Amino acid sequence: MEGVLDHSLRDVLSSVGGVDRCVSEFIRITDQLLPPRVFTRLMPELLRASRTHGGVSVRAQLLGSDPVCLAENAARLAALGAEGIDLNFGCPAKTVNRHRGGAVLLDEPELLHRIVNAVRRAVPRELPVSAKMRLGNADTSKMLDAAQAIAAGGACEVVVHGRTKRQGYKPPADWAAIGRIRERLDIPVIANGEIWTVGDAERCLAESGCQALMLGRGLVANPGLALLLRGAAPMPWSAVLPLLRRYAQHIAPRVAPRHRGGRLKQWLHLLRRHFAEAQAAYDSVRTLADAEQIERCLFGPAPAASPYAHAA
Repeated sequence: MEGVLDHSLRDVLSSVGGVDRCVSEFIRITDQLLPPRVFTRLMPELLRASRTHGGVSVRAQLLGSDPVCLAENAARLAALGAEGIDLNFGCPAKTVNRHRGGAVLLDEPELLHRIVNAVRRAVPRELPVSAKMRLGNADTSKMLDAAQAIAAGGACEVVVHGRTKRQGYKPPADWAAIGRIRERLDIPVIANGEIWTVGDAERCLAESGCQALMLGRGLVANPGLALLLRGAAPMPWSAVLPLLRRYAQHIAPRVAPRHRGGRLKQWLHLLRRHFAEAQAAYDSVRTLADAEQIERCLFGPAPAASPYAHAA
């Protein structure tokens, strides 16, 4: 979901309800201590006590392989008011993995332990430190070692995506393997991967034995999914379209027009999985590049400004 799921979409999706906590997109840490402005640009929720506008907490996610540098940046985030620190050991992107970030680190359980331990020691005791992992890099041979290293390093919980890096996002996710990790750890394990429907969620919980789920692409494809899991009625397309418009309004001031339309089409592309109306909407804008033209096609003409809007 790179290029779509940022703080604007977090705000929109979490406003629907049913979400207990969000995690930021990963913040890449290499060899320097990032200035506060970088953190607040990527995660403006830091300026609101680490909360979305709707009050949902957001945990800052770091990605990197240098324990000392990660610890220093985690300490800075703590000072900026982060609700918690999450460590990304699950990203399968080739560009990230080539630079020793994300899921490739699952081949090095000892390094995972050092990273988690360094971050845990660098931030206040009351600040949660969590992690996200996959079942492995090329295979699952080090799956349990990696998970145990993360827990022993001091993580308070771990999210497990039920595929290896090599498997990418190819179905199915192995929820039973998540259960094998859960059985070995004394910290909560949260299941993730291929949860698109209520039925998927129920099967995932049953096969993994987990008590909680992390929703990713499933929530982007169906913004009402978290509420559905809590017994609410399905969200109709008439309620989704205003969310799409709000997202367009959120990104308009900071995303160049040539990229803004692409973001809307990316979200529509995922919405097609659940809403027939999204397919028709996507087809109507697929060949368009101009953001304003796309927005007019989706939402109709913008309301005229009132002549009294600036009257004092």
